[in-house]
Amino acid sequence: MVDFTIPDKITNELQMAKMVAQQVMRAKSRYYDEHEHERPWEYINLMWPVLRDQNKRAMERKSNGQNGRGRTGPGTAVLRLVMLVETLSWGDAGMYLTTPDPALGGAAVEAVGTSEQKQRFLKKFAEGDPKWGAMAMTEPSAGSDTSAIRTSARMDEQTNEWILNGEKIFCTNGSLALEESDGFVVVWATVDPNAGRKGMKPFVVEAGTPGVSISKKEDKLGIRVSDTASIVFEDARIPYDNILGSPEVQRVDRRTTKGFKGAMKTFDASRPVVAASAMGVARAALEFTREKLAEEGVKLDYRRPAHKMSAVERALLTMEARHKAGWLLTLRAASLMDHGEANRLEASMCKAYAGDGVTWITQKAVELLGPLGYSRELLVEKWMRDAKINDIYEGTKQINLLIVARSILGYTRRELK
Repeated sequence: MVDFTIPDKITNELQMAKMVAQQVMRAKSRYYDEHEHERPWEYINLMWPVLRDQNKRAMERKSNGQNGRGRTGPGTAVLRLVMLVETLSWGDAGMYLTTPDPALGGAAVEAVGTSEQKQRFLKKFAEGDPKWGAMAMTEPSAGSDTSAIRTSARMDEQTNEWILNGEKIFCTNGSLALEESDGFVVVWATVDPNAGRKGMKPFVVEAGTPGVSISKKEDKLGIRVSDTASIVFEDARIPYDNILGSPEVQRVDRRTTKGFKGAMKTFDASRPVVAASAMGVARAALEFTREKLAEEGVKLDYRRPAHKMSAVERALLTMEARHKAGWLLTLRAASLMDHGEANRLEASMCKAYAGDGVTWITQKAVELLGPLGYSRELLVEKWMRDAKINDIYEGTKQINLLIVARSILGYTRRELK
């Protein structure tokens, strides 16, 4: 029997998250959209004590040899995460991204770091003031094609340090991690530019590292309160032990390498979370549109066939269907992770479908609501702007569809580009 019951503990947390989304995030959503580089400290200071205590308990469980799963079945950590992210993104997707947390940087450490590295880098998120983690991969000349990465890391044998040079762009929480907290950024760099993906390695760059600077803070179309930064590395020296995984360039099989495999493992974990955020924005637009149309007498009668519905009713029905399908795909990808199973195909499926779906749903909401939908009087136009990033970051829709096709058809990257 398939059980869709949400555990009571998660239900209770979702109720608290809903209160935060309604009373804190929605209340300031327009303000921070218009004041892009201000920090939402009301939200940050509210969330940090809760997350700090959760991180502390998680670290204690790991130090005691517990992996978070019960002996009789799978855990619920990823299910809990995607549900909380969906609810907070319903409140405000940009503000959710400022949540003080290890985030993608922490996901990379968890994916490919040693036990000692996990303890060393993640322990700080269980104490002190708010902190952020981040991951830096995209470069001016390397977006979806990660093999084109040119940020370099070379070993200084005399000092036993890595020296990083290069530039990273569109780094979420980059300045929060490096300038406003004792956080870190996981930087993907190459130890051998001629080796392509084989030479890619992740390095933990901590706040306060000499030679690391924020060169730009982006002005964006949507998720404007989110911190998005460019980072420059000029002979930045980091300890030898800050490389995640082996420094050796070696092939695992004919398809992939350890360095690239580590990056993909990180994305397998993060893409369902991005999809959940997309579905939170989609739900916000869908619920609001349905409510406004109901006020005008437009209500769906699910007993009527689609060909007997008006164009507006059919559009609303399609919005609901696309939202439901995207959410179920997201839950599927999350469930596989909780069961300890591979989810690369499902992670890319939910990311591609959710990103495309939320873009269409929010645009349709603006269209159906007419001039009010297009005006800044309502948040609908903001949701449409916030939605588009979900179709781009953590792998564009096109890249994720390629991953889906390769997985289903059994093609390599060389065979299907």
